[in-house]
Amino acid sequence: MITEFFERLFLSNKGSREDVKRRLKLVLAHDRSTLNASTLEKMREEILLVVSKYVELDTDSLEFSIRTDSKMTALIANLPIRRILKDI
Repeated sequence: MITEFFERLFLSNKGSREDVKRRLKLVLAHDRSTLNASTLEKMREEILLVVSKYVELDTDSLEFSIRTDSKMTALIANLPIRRILKDI
């Protein structure tokens, strides 16, 4: 479920229904972590912005997940690379 959340979270322009699903899943992820929903959204946007400066990503296959255990919470990103961009 978390994997699906981040797949939809990182896929934009899927229509208002998908936006509502994405936001709902963001709230659910927030409930499972100590991060608030707006912070998670900002992290998503900033990670994609920075990584996209260096590589072209396969936006259809992006995956983000949050894993929590008794000691820590981890944000795990799977960002498939289509190609490396030329030096900036």
